[in-house]
Amino acid sequence: MQNFLETKFQLKANGTDIKTELIAGFTTFMTMAYIIFVNPAILSETGMPFEAVFVATVLSAALATLTMGLLANYPFALAPGMGLNAFFTYTVVLGMGLTWETALAAVFLSGLIFLLLTLTKARQAIISSIPLSLKYAVSVGIGLFIAFIGFTNAGIIVPSPATIVTLINPQYFTDPALNSLISPWITPASVLLSGFGLLFTGFLVIKKVKGALLYGILATTILGIPFGVTDISNFRLVSAPPSVEATFMKMDFKGLIDYGLLAVVFTFVFVDLFDTIGTFIGVSSKAGMLNEQGELPRANKALLSDAVGTMFGATMGTSTVTTYVESASGVAVGGRTGLTSVVVAALFILSLFFSPLVGMIPTAATAPILIIVGIFMMEPITKINFNDFMEAIPAFLTIVIMPFGFSIAEGIVAGILSYVILKILTGKARELSLTMWILAVLFVIRFLFH
Repeated sequence: MQNFLETKFQLKANGTDIKTELIAGFTTFMTMAYIIFVNPAILSETGMPFEAVFVATVLSAALATLTMGLLANYPFALAPGMGLNAFFTYTVVLGMGLTWETALAAVFLSGLIFLLLTLTKARQAIISSIPLSLKYAVSVGIGLFIAFIGFTNAGIIVPSPATIVTLINPQYFTDPALNSLISPWITPASVLLSGFGLLFTGFLVIKKVKGALLYGILATTILGIPFGVTDISNFRLVSAPPSVEATFMKMDFKGLIDYGLLAVVFTFVFVDLFDTIGTFIGVSSKAGMLNEQGELPRANKALLSDAVGTMFGATMGTSTVTTYVESASGVAVGGRTGLTSVVVAALFILSLFFSPLVGMIPTAATAPILIIVGIFMMEPITKINFNDFMEAIPAFLTIVIMPFGFSIAEGIVAGILSYVILKILTGKARELSLTMWILAVLFVIRFLFH
């Protein structure tokens, strides 16, 4: 088995081993396991059965992640995307008035478009055309983005009527108006527990303990039991998975045609395309996977994974599948090959039977990990030449728009558009590739008709 894994995933050539890849897989899964329950919770607001969406979420994540590991040999994990599931529920179904069956048809068509773009190597061309400084900026922007998610999930950063956001203070637990602004799982105990998790995990990282992030999650989860943060009231080790029949093959293409599919499908395509590209560039840049030209080898094979996952997910009954930025947590502990992804996929399948155990992990235990990973992702900022404002301005906009706009895709748009416009204004338009011109035009059209 060891020889097979070495041959299949080229572990030594990638500077890793089986133990490291196993720990990386567990770490990535732990940091993104929340999607198993959050995705059904969001999609069920459309009227979709929670239990069926739960199974669809797990199966689509497992298939897409397994495809990534076996086909592309990269340590990236995939699942139905946050933000995309909110767009599916609140904009397309509840806002536009489409049925969830019609929305699933739009998701399937967007997946088909991803597949065609990948097979024609259009998506790989987009990745290759993005300037190296923007690729570094994407990594840094993602770091700030996921750190911000970590701070808000931990309840350390909270909404503020006066200053938009602020640090948590005791008033948020005594004033009903302020308390209504924070998530129901945020309590004084959970905030303190998140602080412990951040410091304990940071200590393990400083000491270079392998699997520090995973150990941090486990320690924080266990410590949360006596404080009531880790809920063990409904604990069962094993349970039978629910049926997916209620959402399986329920796509309504006729309803999509009757409504007018262009705007809905384009939005699904746009957001997932650049979320995925951003995650690929950011995580692979941090892991040292980009070649000397700043390109990601085997990018086309990697991009097939989310296309296949999205189409399969739509048939099962879930929203768009995309590459998860939490993959950076596995990379941070040494994951370098597709074996990490295979481990994540296996854990997703196991979660069908161990869902009560996975559901025990509190947000207070995973939030500190996202903050630590955000720190890891900051290193490429040292490679950006901030003395050259032609490079610095687009890179800076990419970095800050991601957390402030709460979107990886919009950060990339800001960076590319500003880069193209500044090249034109400074008389250097000839330095722009055809792909960059096309992207800029498409972004402008999107803003005009958004």
